[in-house]
Amino acid sequence: MAGKDALGTKFLRDTTGAGAFAVIANVSDISGPSRKREAIEVTAHDSPNKYREFIKGLKDGGEVELTINWDPGNTSHLALDADFEEDDLRDYQVIVLPGDPDEHTWDLSGLITDIGEAYPTDDKMERTVTVKISGKPTLTPTG
Repeated sequence: MAGKDALGTKFLRDTTGAGAFAVIANVSDISGPSRKREAIEVTAHDSPNKYREFIKGLKDGGEVELTINWDPGNTSHLALDADFEEDDLRDYQVIVLPGDPDEHTWDLSGLITDIGEAYPTDDKMERTVTVKISGKPTLTPTG
């Protein structure tokens, strides 16, 4: 088999600061974490074969981006507005393939850097949310 269907993947937020996670409803798309790493150039006059040389630099946990079928009355959607306004980091989870033997969970701490809505005349309302990860996101097999 060449791949797996991601249907059922969940995005959760810590509601208490003590590991009590609740699902954000009606998420239609999740992407990330989109981790990155800097490459520090160390090319010198004596670098072999006229090729640039690099060493590993700092890592960036990246971002998680969500698209939500937005319901302005849904309390889980309103909680994201509160997360945007708060000054402290919050813990989040992405549960990939829930209930599957290959289930994995991304645990991350971050802050919401972007929230946007769309109100098309011929489609559903949507909300986009970007969570900037602080520190290292951790992927754990949970299935």
